Amino acid sequence: MKKIFSYAFLTTLMIVGCNKPQTQSDDIISLPRGESVPSLEAAVDSFYHATQTQPVAPDSISLHSIMVIKHGQVLLERWYNGHTPQTPHLMYSVSKTFTATAIGMAIDENKLKLDDKVVSFFPDLLPETVSDNLAAMTVRDLLTMTCGHDTEPQISRFLDPDNVDSPDVNWVKSFLAWPVEHKPGDYFLYNSFGTYMLSAIIQKATGEKLIDYLDTRLFQPLHIARPEWDESPQGICCGGWGLHLTTEDMAKMGQLFIQHGKWNDHQLVSSQWLEEMSKYQVPSAPSGTRFEDLEKVGINKDNNEWAQGYGYQMWVTRNGEGFRADGYAGQYIMVFPKKDAVLVLTTSSSLYQPYMEIIWQYLLPAL
Repeated sequence: MKKIFSYAFLTTLMIVGCNKPQTQSDDIISLPRGESVPSLEAAVDSFYHATQTQPVAPDSISLHSIMVIKHGQVLLERWYNGHTPQTPHLMYSVSKTFTATAIGMAIDENKLKLDDKVVSFFPDLLPETVSDNLAAMTVRDLLTMTCGHDTEPQISRFLDPDNVDSPDVNWVKSFLAWPVEHKPGDYFLYNSFGTYMLSAIIQKATGEKLIDYLDTRLFQPLHIARPEWDESPQGICCGGWGLHLTTEDMAKMGQLFIQHGKWNDHQLVSSQWLEEMSKYQVPSAPSGTRFEDLEKVGINKDNNEWAQGYGYQMWVTRNGEGFRADGYAGQYIMVFPKKDAVLVLTTSSSLYQPYMEIIWQYLLPAL
């Protein structure tokens, strides 16, 4: 099952976003490296072969990188198709996990609460008539993709295509004007603009852009060079997309989950928040599929990785194996606490469930 998250929509987002230069640090510390494991090397060879031979044209899987971390050490790293350890990769929706992490940090700092009403942050941007459902929408509802929309707000619907970067079109105002047809908390609909709202809330509640807020609290302690993060015309980080990280940056984030939010004896994120982020919160459906249509289109927990449940901007994996940050075209930070392992993949893929099946067939048993 392909995730239907309009390629044209994503392309528009990339055009609208204003990238900032990535700054480099002389103090970037890499994860420790362990000894090569022959069985893991063989499994990755088989995995790579499967990605090149199993897809049927025009579908394809083009690998960019693989990194395997076990017991805190990098046991394997591979690079493909011109990508290198220094190549920042567009995260797409993996960005969401970082935004949710910032929300947890802000809650711990008493800057906001899970049950704060979304409308309370933007009194000057509300529609003329605030519906009961819009008034009831909370930060928690944004985190779980249950904010009540029947259709996902689309940038192409509220931006003039001839002037897509116009500062006169306010993304927050447009989101708040979108109809909220369901009671918040009851209806799952994958919603990237809901994550943009989380970024806007961080900026409103803390006085810092999301990138600045995370830079001192997360990126610097993890020794991640300040990354790029695309922004809206209003200067708000996109939140749900647009973050650029290297493969090892991604691996560090996965390892932080394994270590319950602690890094070099410093508690960067509360363990309770990371647990809430990564556990089942609500039933889910693949992006582009309506929840009520799952049975009709033959999707269930036995055959689809995106029907396993959703946490706070993270997906639960099948059979209780773990959880993952998940981005368009195959960007994954997969965390398996019982195995004390993290698997990172960057990819350009037109396949989703078939690609996930290959991951489970070849890589998971070798971890």
